[in-house]
Amino acid sequence: MALKIRLRQQGRTNRAFYRLVVTDSRSPRDGKYVEALGWYNPIEAEDDKKLAFKTDRIQHWLGLGAQLTENVENLLRKTAPHIVKEQTQKTLALRAKEAAKRKTAKKKVQA
Repeated sequence: MALKIRLRQQGRTNRAFYRLVVTDSRSPRDGKYVEALGWYNPIEAEDDKKLAFKTDRIQHWLGLGAQLTENVENLLRKTAPHIVKEQTQKTLALRAKEAAKRKTAKKKVQA
């Protein structure tokens, strides 16, 4: 099961707000979800009332392999940049490890 951390639309017409949820990537946008991690209200004027996230739970789900959607990643960059930075570092470390593995395999073939 591929997990995504994404926004789930709530509210009424022209007054939408969103919940940040962990869900199966195959489920519909407003369908079932595993856990609610926070909310985002783009209509609110005050920044402190605009969004709230449970950063510890987001880190937990990311540790289990959940992926952030683009919109969620952009929101987290504004509020909790350490989470996005940590994910980026993990991705870069994985790429470096794979590159080193390819390099050693190439040396074995040439030898």
